[in-house]
Amino acid sequence: GIKAHQLHFSFSFLSQQFLPTWLAPNLITFTGFMFLVLNFLMLAFYDYDFTASSAGNQHVASWVWVAAGIFNFLAYTLDGVDGKQARRTNSSTPLGELFDHGLDSWACIFFVATVYSIFGRGESGVAVGTLYYLLWVVLFSFILSHWEKYNTGILFLPWGYDISQGTISLVYLVTAVVGVETWYQPVIWNLLYRDLFTFMIIACSFSVTLPMSLYNVLKAYRSNTLKHSSLYEAFLPFLSPVLLFVLSTTWVIFSPSKILELQPRMFYLMVGTAFANVTCKLIVCQMSNTRCQPLTWLLLPMTAVVLLSITGVFTNETLLLYLWTSAVILTHVHYGISVVQQLSNHFNIFAFSLKKPNMD
Repeated sequence: GIKAHQLHFSFSFLSQQFLPTWLAPNLITFTGFMFLVLNFLMLAFYDYDFTASSAGNQHVASWVWVAAGIFNFLAYTLDGVDGKQARRTNSSTPLGELFDHGLDSWACIFFVATVYSIFGRGESGVAVGTLYYLLWVVLFSFILSHWEKYNTGILFLPWGYDISQGTISLVYLVTAVVGVETWYQPVIWNLLYRDLFTFMIIACSFSVTLPMSLYNVLKAYRSNTLKHSSLYEAFLPFLSPVLLFVLSTTWVIFSPSKILELQPRMFYLMVGTAFANVTCKLIVCQMSNTRCQPLTWLLLPMTAVVLLSITGVFTNETLLLYLWTSAVILTHVHYGISVVQQLSNHFNIFAFSLKKPNMD
């Protein structure tokens, strides 16, 4: 896929000087995504419940933050290189665009949860409930851009994305040098770094992404260039993500065992993966100019899971969450593989190779 407003000037140089012409763009995309997954798993191992950065707890080793900074930088760089490699090797396809943006939708949860470990959930950190709502701000910011393209045909990716990724990599490296204790101190007066972190996420979404997307869609509606017949059809893609938000938030609020406090990392992973599944279906509709389905079937069993949990019918909420998260991940991976296979067959290409099928 093509990222708008890229600020990473090393992309062209990397693409032309270091990447061999036989390297498939989708393989670059996937490698970058796996660096984010590796970061998530690494911090899950050393700081599973987000308490390691709290005062009085054993902190994460400095080398982990160095690795996190490098992996995040590599993930961001490879995410920007893939489109240039596709044009360089004359291998741009709709599959590449879907692969790029589809993995980006899943990447949201991995980089947000990993960054959370810097502040943790202690006195100077961010409460797990606050991070839950911040995660939703990030997720809705992501889907807004694709909702805009679904309606206008133009994908707007704000410059805030580039700045945030560069900043995250830098913060990891700074943390390795100065230690997490530095973030306990106020930036100025009584404003803590965690408050700055929260403010930046909300400000980027509500001052840039949301206004721009709404403005562009409404402008298309007024000028009769909207790709769909009515505002009802235009806003239809929001039904599934809003219902997902309602379901997951209902679980958080009415959970008998306070599941978000018990298993924040697993709960974030479940929500982020379910959201990625909803978003990927919108991206497919947006790319194929087809109508977005109002409801994602995944929400039906999730409704049952939430009811089992909050009514106390299934008493072991942690086990239920683990089972449901596994089901969501398997469902999303199966959906992704199926779509990639169908598109590969349709365009007569390989997903991870520039060779053509049936050419030997």
